[in-house]
Amino acid sequence: MKSYTEKIKEISKGLLEEGKVDMVIGYRKGSVPLMHQPFFAQNQQEIDEFVWDSNCGLNLANYVTDRQEKIGILATGCNSRNIATHIVEGKIKREQLYIIGIPCKGMLDRHKLAAMADGPITTVEEDEEKGTVTISGDGFSETVDKTEALQQNCSICVHRNPVIYDELVADEVKEQTRDEVDPYAGVKEIEAMSPEEKWAHFDDLLSACIRCYACRNACPLCYCPLCFVDESKPQWVGKSIDPTDVRTFHFLRAYHCAGRCTDCGACVRACPVGINVRDFTKKLEKDCFELYGWEAGMSTEQRPPLDTYKPDDPEEFIK
Repeated sequence: MKSYTEKIKEISKGLLEEGKVDMVIGYRKGSVPLMHQPFFAQNQQEIDEFVWDSNCGLNLANYVTDRQEKIGILATGCNSRNIATHIVEGKIKREQLYIIGIPCKGMLDRHKLAAMADGPITTVEEDEEKGTVTISGDGFSETVDKTEALQQNCSICVHRNPVIYDELVADEVKEQTRDEVDPYAGVKEIEAMSPEEKWAHFDDLLSACIRCYACRNACPLCYCPLCFVDESKPQWVGKSIDPTDVRTFHFLRAYHCAGRCTDCGACVRACPVGINVRDFTKKLEKDCFELYGWEAGMSTEQRPPLDTYKPDDPEEFIK
């Protein structure tokens, strides 16, 4: 995907030169390996800082909320679906955006690669022809197949191409089908557990949480002016890392994303302790798909199922 970089720069410079946008939101090289930074470029020189590779995993839709400018923005499949959700929910107008579509081949999982390394990673090299990734550091170098290093959400993604865009930087990539991958295989494993096993699973999952809110801050759906965890009158949840407070935060945040989450993986990527927050949101995504045939962000016209009511909505789940 590095080959996209020059085309991204070319399109972005043209947009600024022609006055079609006030800025272009893309990525520049991060201060640490495997984590490129979202970057607002407002002139030709800043566009030259743009990069594109398999370390551009943070969701740029997070940065268009309630903005008034004309904006160019890079959008992969999941990013474009979150942009569509923003348009549906009135957080940005479609006419404000020039969407530069990025056919995506998947992002690298920084947590997986860190576990493979024998120390801090200083350099990451991806060989697109061989399909390999080489991580290096002080006294070690490890080469792995890229498929082994992909984020979990990317390995099961069935919408790699943007669903809305104004211009593509390259030809669309081949989509995976639900016959080839089961997006909900992990959810089904948890559903098959006994109540005691489920409790133990989520207890262990959240044991490392430090309540830093990185997952919330990286999520393009968490745009409430005042988050429920910061509310004091009434106080919905305590501020401590007491297990009850931790569970309450994660479960309530997940339910706020129900029918809206595109499984972009930004929450997991941002988590400093590597919690797979997707175990919560993926279950709700599965329920919305099975109950309503709904996938978030596939349309700029239709509102999420939990945001609407129909007389024939399924009610079998009501106890």
